[in-house]
Amino acid sequence: MKWLFAVLSAAVVTAATAVLLHLFKAPAVEIVKTAGVAGGAIVALYALYLNDRKHFLESEKVADERFARSVELLGNEADQVRVGAMHALAWLARSTPRYRQTVLDVLCAYLRRPFDYPPHERNPEDPDQDFGDVDEDKRLEHQVRLTAQRLIKDTLSWGKKRKHLHYDLDLTGAVLEYFSLDGRHVNRLVARRAQFYGITNLRNVHVQSVTLFSGGTFHGRLQLENGRFPGGISFQEVTFAREVQLSGDLGDSEVGRFFHPSPKPPAGQCGSLKVLEGTEFRDSATGWRLTGAEEAARLGLQRHLEENARRRADRVGGDDDGLDGAHVPAKADEVRAVGLEGEGLRD
Repeated sequence: MKWLFAVLSAAVVTAATAVLLHLFKAPAVEIVKTAGVAGGAIVALYALYLNDRKHFLESEKVADERFARSVELLGNEADQVRVGAMHALAWLARSTPRYRQTVLDVLCAYLRRPFDYPPHERNPEDPDQDFGDVDEDKRLEHQVRLTAQRLIKDTLSWGKKRKHLHYDLDLTGAVLEYFSLDGRHVNRLVARRAQFYGITNLRNVHVQSVTLFSGGTFHGRLQLENGRFPGGISFQEVTFAREVQLSGDLGDSEVGRFFHPSPKPPAGQCGSLKVLEGTEFRDSATGWRLTGAEEAARLGLQRHLEENARRRADRVGGDDDGLDGAHVPAKADEVRAVGLEGEGLRD
């Protein structure tokens, strides 16, 4: 049917070309020659289109097969096979943009798997400096997880481009070590109940939507210098075992829309957090070092407390993360990748 359309199109172009040349009183030989070339060109172009389309569909099929195979290999017992599968997924994310969010979902899902590592217990603020004995299987799995963290960072957009692609990260309940998103652009960062060991580097990060650390613990230092959180940030019930670097030589960290501070602020705070105009507090910020639109924020806090009082009276609970109508569910997002059941990647 497609070839019939191409032939009919070629015939129409041939006839139209012949008529035009006849109107300009071109010689009969030239009319036949030129009209034939025009018609043939249509057929040739259509053939090229079909060939390109065939190659495109074949490449899409190959990408799908590589993805399925790589996800399958993440359940392999050998650590080097799991690392290789992660690198294959990262390559797929770079070469096939439609897979980028899915690959990030898979890597995040891997990090959400339960993981106990003795150095985290013995030296949580700097596990790299723990030189005690570690079971070999756990030591190898530890290296696999560090690879997953690095590949997540490498897959995200960074730099000073005018336009950035923003992707979601769901690290709910994950166990992370020396986690870094330095300079990366993220759409939504969800890390509820996550455990952060060692230094957590969120310097220069830009999170376009919400950032949620609710119920998590930062066992080591948290670096937020020049971080941008215009969609709001929640530290609800977060525990800070070490200092938080809010600003420094790189600049001030900024928060907009809403700020949900932890009831117990970090004991050590370097610099201050800049509150943007219109930002509302979702709890008392006593003890937090803040600059910017603090008065507007305090008014927002007052409104929030009044609204919560009315809601409690009406038996309607407030949103724990201060999102009201834009609530983000407490459970981890479903991984969009197909076939992750059975691979041990779902929560």
